[in-house]
Amino acid sequence: TGAALGGLSHSSFTLLFAFALGAATSLAFALFASTKFIDRVKKNLGAEDYLKKILGGLVLLSVLAIALGFDTKVLAKLSYLNTNSIEQTLLENFSLGTSNSTQLSDEGPMPSIDGANAWLNGVEIKSEDLKGKVVLIDFWTYSCINCIRTLPYLKTWAEKYKDKGLVVIGVHAPEFAFEKNVENVRMAIKNFGITYPVAVDNDLKIWNAFQNQYWPAHYFVDAKGTVRYHHFGEGKYEESEKVIQALLKEMNPALEFDDGVVAKDVQGSGIEQKAGKSKDVVNHETYLGYDRMENFVGLSDRVQDQFQVYKTPPVLKLKEWSLDGTWKIEAERVVNQSAGAKLSLQFKARDIHLVLSAPSDKPVRFRIKLDGQTPMGNNGDDVDRNGEGVIREERLYQLIRLKGGAEEHRLEIEFLDENASGFAFTFG
Repeated sequence: TGAALGGLSHSSFTLLFAFALGAATSLAFALFASTKFIDRVKKNLGAEDYLKKILGGLVLLSVLAIALGFDTKVLAKLSYLNTNSIEQTLLENFSLGTSNSTQLSDEGPMPSIDGANAWLNGVEIKSEDLKGKVVLIDFWTYSCINCIRTLPYLKTWAEKYKDKGLVVIGVHAPEFAFEKNVENVRMAIKNFGITYPVAVDNDLKIWNAFQNQYWPAHYFVDAKGTVRYHHFGEGKYEESEKVIQALLKEMNPALEFDDGVVAKDVQGSGIEQKAGKSKDVVNHETYLGYDRMENFVGLSDRVQDQFQVYKTPPVLKLKEWSLDGTWKIEAERVVNQSAGAKLSLQFKARDIHLVLSAPSDKPVRFRIKLDGQTPMGNNGDDVDRNGEGVIREERLYQLIRLKGGAEEHRLEIEFLDENASGFAFTFG
């Protein structure tokens, strides 16, 4: 996502180079091992022709396995491996995600925050207005679950340290087209209880000025206008708060923070609650539009940009999703044509969220089932115990929160009205 939006940068090049180096190392090791094995077999058997017969037999077995579909079964099993925790570890431990430690450094002058399409919660702020203030810049978008789960900490810091010289600025950089609607952003800010200023960066001018690549992303700026620290993704809240305190103390050595950090005591509620254990979450963000679609299965051919009748297979493998009824698959969303259309997903996670929208003049009702039953206490914030909910705004909806932590289940969503739009699943 970062490379696609922000272009190739030092950090994205480093990540891609590390991936390529790892792949090349694995291939080299496999080649070396296979060469040694063949040499050893030749020496022991003394029969090269016999070896050729064995290899020929293995090739025939491989062809037979592919014909019978065993290869896809093996790949499906391998795809169960969760890479979310690996990605988060990369973000947390390398310069891709944060400075190498909480030690402050000089990362250059703060880029310009000019060019916003609108400013909410106050008047337009210029970079020069921030001199003599410690600044925390938060890149976010209102349907991003990772961004939403950082909000309790940002709101707490903005309130606690505002009289000591901290200014928190949200930069709303949209991912989906509907997130460019300023009124949608305004409503989200109100619903989340955000009181600090927010720049609406629909044209990504501020995003590009910072060469940012992630949601959420936090940049910490000292009173002289120098970026001193950054952190990408969720987590490291106590370390981030210590950075705020250190920068405030640089500005005013007389300041004392006898109560320590408050981040350890912050508890988000509802959809803002901290995610479950990432190692237990197998599913990763799943986009429904064909531009970034993956793991879609069905008994009908997939057609782009026109309505088509789809049929869900009786069994879904982990991570797979499917449509049932008449749907149109567009670049960034799917849209149902009639009532009764269904969207199904096989998952292993504690929480399931889905970005949904409906026509502004007609809410869309929906009903969910978990393994064919009503959720009965495993429902998320936007669904009642009977599994029923209503799409009224274009936003992220929490459908499932399992009481017992991450488990594997099948989710089925039946839309009771037409013209519901689904964009992406996220998990926690």
